[in-house]
Formats: sequence, structure tokens, C-alpha cells
Amino acid sequence: MTEQQLPVWADPSVSPTALDPQGLSRRGLLRGAGLFGAAFAVGSLSTPAAASGRRHGGSDPRLAYLVGDHHIHSVYSHDAKYTFSQLARAGAEYGLDWMVFNEHSNFGHASYGAELEHQEILRARAANPRQLIFQGLEWYIPGAEHATVFAAPGPHEVDLLTRFELAYDGKLLGYTAGSPAHPDTARNEGHAVKAIQWLAEQRRTGYVDDVLVLANHPSRLGIDSPHEMRAWCDAAPEIMIGMEGAPGAQGGGIPGWVGSGQQRGEYVNKPSENSFTGYPEGAYVLHGGFDWMTATVGGLWDAMLAEGRLFTITTNSDVHRVVFDTWRNGDWAPGADFDNTGHVPDPVNTGTQQPGGDFWPGQFSRTHVGVTRYGHRSVMAGLRAGRVWLDHGHLLDGLEVRLKRDRDLGPGVTLGGRLRAREGDRLTLSVTVTTASRPNPHGILPELAHVDVIRGAVRGPAVDRDAWRAPDTRVVRTEDVSGRRGTYTLRIPLTAGDEDFYIRLRGSDGNRNGAGYLGAAVDPHGPIPHVPGNGDPWVDTWFYSNPVFVAVEGC
Repeated sequence: MTEQQLPVWADPSVSPTALDPQGLSRRGLLRGAGLFGAAFAVGSLSTPAAASGRRHGGSDPRLAYLVGDHHIHSVYSHDAKYTFSQLARAGAEYGLDWMVFNEHSNFGHASYGAELEHQEILRARAANPRQLIFQGLEWYIPGAEHATVFAAPGPHEVDLLTRFELAYDGKLLGYTAGSPAHPDTARNEGHAVKAIQWLAEQRRTGYVDDVLVLANHPSRLGIDSPHEMRAWCDAAPEIMIGMEGAPGAQGGGIPGWVGSGQQRGEYVNKPSENSFTGYPEGAYVLHGGFDWMTATVGGLWDAMLAEGRLFTITTNSDVHRVVFDTWRNGDWAPGADFDNTGHVPDPVNTGTQQPGGDFWPGQFSRTHVGVTRYGHRSVMAGLRAGRVWLDHGHLLDGLEVRLKRDRDLGPGVTLGGRLRAREGDRLTLSVTVTTASRPNPHGILPELAHVDVIRGAVRGPAVDRDAWRAPDTRVVRTEDVSGRRGTYTLRIPLTAGDEDFYIRLRGSDGNRNGAGYLGAAVDPHGPIPHVPGNGDPWVDTWFYSNPVFVAVEGC
């Protein structure tokens, strides 16, 4: 494989005068982390799998954050329209360091498309060694929704995906909604668990260096039940690491634009016979652009964290058809179809706007992954470690989070980490924010209005596997940061109680807030749904961080 090269913002041979404001900002953050130049050189070394917590002070390394998208569809998906090169160029234009092409499963994809795309990926890796490109699959989970599955580059990456697709994909097996067999069956749910265990075995035996799974748009249809999500994690927590905290298709609610049901994320559904009956109707729309499971303080994401699970959230484009785009699908040759080609025809530029509700990769939704080296495996290790924060609309340039005991030296632990403390210990949560340095792709210079600190108790496995509430999780502090620019650090005092807990962060531009789904006493000014057709995503932007855990010992 072609030797990977540093991105231009991280390459010391590239003059600062050649960088745009965003690149200059990212270079400054890299220098601040002490990783510039040789210290951030390409290598197979990965970030440690999790904060060690071996000593109370914590010893997590300084991190650089790489920006990426794990949910991208090209002509190798039956319902998309852009070429691989169009999407790779767009990702580079909008500042992505890593991209996952996770095409929809199909017999045509397994037979033809996966290998054809693999050849394009190999050529792209050689032509642009500064960009980290992964090949993946959008798996139709038996009995449930979709998931991104992707592997580290290597001799078996495409073979792994096609073998998995043919043996375990719910659509190909008829184990999904709309199939003759009801999807909510023990057989189908058991097959999903076996699929994740099979992937874990391929990693354990070294058939592939690494492989990860992330659930996609989990509340869209209401068919990812809490007990299924817990079962997937239990099957192989090192493989099934999390979910989309915010789905793609964020342009659906743009006022006056009818392209995807007038709701952000194309969340336009109601409960069906296949839905989990314990979800309320409010679960089927986005809140501030985020899935109900994530946006609800004390909701299902928090219920997972309250068990002590590190369950990582992400965001991405899910790009199929971009808003205000002028391209249409090309015309099929006589006798050709997806089943016998593995791809749709290349698009044609019409010069007039076509329907669509998506953004280009990196244009609106960004997942930031903390690493100490630049490379594919480092990105995967960072995701697995939970060293992840996400933003919409380029709300922030940088976020650094550290938690430590006041009595200790050392940097403390960061996102995804676990700090050891004693009952009564005084802790300090340091949140370093770097504000946006340039207008976003919509021409708006984003401004962060507030940072919310969310705290929840960790009490071990839930007795009820279908419980979606974390009743002891709430917003415990809000910092008003309106008008603050540049880089600044918030130092937030905390005290360890008599039980384990976690802390996570959230913040927004302050334009659209209200009482959270479980009430103002839990979340006084959280994200709220928008009126259909009046959900301009550029003026309702949020960031979320993954959690930091605290394990409390007795005195």
C-alpha cells in the first residue's frame, strides 16, 4: 500500500502561508498538543484502547483530532448518484481527514460493486496519500435498522465485507421490515449477534487488522429496541462500539425546500407494527438535528452509559442527494441494472436543481477523533477509545477535555477515559474551546453560546434490558460563553460522591432551545424538534462530546 502522508495542515514542509484559516487553526492545535512534525509522523501505532486509570492522576496522552465521516454513499449504492471521485474531492474540500464509503448491501454490490469500488479506493489511496479512505458496508441488521461496518486497509478488507454481506445481511436474507417474516423475531435478533461475533473472530485471528460497527439512524423507524442494542454490545464491545448520535440528511428541513419530507435527517416516520412499543412518538423526529436517543438527557444513550458502557456517538452526511444540487442519475444502458453491474450510471449535470436533503461529506456534519499518530488504524483506535466529539455547521475549531483530581499531577483523563477517585475527592473538569476561525460553508461565522455539563450515575447492568431511561442523569451546570472568541479554558469543579459516575458535554449556538424531552428539571434548555419545513440546520447547531467516567473507591 502507498505510504501515507500527513495532511497539509500537519505537514511542517508546507508553509503556513499556504494554509487557510481553518488549516492554521488546526496546525495551532496540533502544536499545542506537542504533536507537530515528527511527533505526528505516520505509523501503525494506535492510541491506547482506553484511558488506563492505573494511577489516580490519569496519564492520557495529548491528542490531535482528525475530522471524518463514516457514512458515505456513491454510485456503488443502488439509491445514490455521485461518483467516488466527486465525493472524495468534496471531502477534501471540506477538510475531512478520513472517509468511509459504506455502500448499501445488494447482491449486485456483493457480486460486482464491492470489488469495483475497492479498485477505485486503491487508486485514490495512491493518488492522494494525505487522505485516509476506508471501505465499508451499510449492513441491514437482521430484525433492526442499518449499521456501518468497516475494516482497516489490508489484503482481506473487501473479502471480509462481501463474505459478511452474503452471510449476515438482513435484506439479503429476508430478515428485515417488509420481508415475509416479521423482523422482530428471536431468530433474526440472534443472527445479528452472530454477525458481530463473526467479525470479532476475524479480528482475533488476524484475518483483518481491525473492524468496527456503528449503528446508523437508530430512532428513524423505532425498530432498534434497547435490548437489541445491549445484545449487540454484549456480543463484542470492541467491535460494536456505538451509534450515530446525529444522522445525515440534515438538509431536509430547510424552509421552502421540499426534498426529503421537510424534516432534518429524513426522520418522517411513525410507530409501525415493527417498532419497539416502548418508544414514544417524540422519538421519531430529531431534536436539534440529533437523534432522540442522544438528544434526550436521561434517555437511551445515557441509559447505556449508566451501565458503565463506553458507547460512542458520531455524526455524518449519509450523502445520497445533496441539497440544491443540479445532478441527476445517469441513464441505464439497454439490459443493464444494478444486479448485473453493481453500480448505477454516472450522474449527469442538468443545470437545474434536483431533489435532495443531504450535505457533502464534511460540509455540515463532522466527527472529530483523537489520535497520537496519523493513519487508518489510529482513527479506528480513537473511535474505539471514545476519544470523539462532534459538531454541526463547523461550530467549533477545537475541543479538549481533561478530568483530574485536584491533588494529582499529570494531564488527567480525556474523552472515553476512566478516572479513579475516592469518595469526597475534589475534581476539576477542564474544557478548552477553540472557537470557529472562519465562516462555515454557508457563510456564517458560528458562535458558541453555552456549554452544558451533564452528569449521570453509573450503577451497572440494567435489570430491565428494554429500559431506556437513566433517571439520575441531568444537566448539572451551564456555562454562558456568549461573545468569547479564540481559545479559552473553562475550569469546572466537581466532587466525587459515593458512587461511580460519568460526565459528558454539549453546547450550541443558542438559537433554538427549550425544556428537554424529560422536562426542565432534567434539561432546562436542551435541543428541541422543529416545525416541519422550518428547520434550517445552519441556525440550530450543536456540539456533543463522548463521556469521561469516574470510578469511585471507598475512603
